[in-house]
Amino acid sequence: MERHVRDFVNFLIPIVDAIGATVISVGVLFAFGAWLLSELRIRRVPYERIRLLLGRFLALGLEFQLGADLLGTAVRPSYSEIGKLGAIAAIRTVLNFFLAKELSHTQDVEAGERQLLGPLAR
Repeated sequence: MERHVRDFVNFLIPIVDAIGATVISVGVLFAFGAWLLSELRIRRVPYERIRLLLGRFLALGLEFQLGADLLGTAVRPSYSEIGKLGAIAAIRTVLNFFLAKELSHTQDVEAGERQLLGPLAR
């Protein structure tokens, strides 16, 4: 039974990792498209909104990739793997913390701009 669980988890790890990479890639493409349209003056989008869009995709993609790393450590719990996971988790946690802080700040700025502009914001 344990071998079947380990085989299933080993099968699942690259899929979860690929999902994370796909989420990040889609976010990069959407953000690039929004930026390009804005630069070409086809559809004006504030720079902060583009960063917010990309940041959301990055945060979600990193969570999937951390999940893949956790799965890998669950089936191969050597001290080396645990150390690597700890370093990766710490880096991603710090990155996610600052990314979430930036996203929150951007949302606050946008909300403040909407309040200041009132009906003109639409």
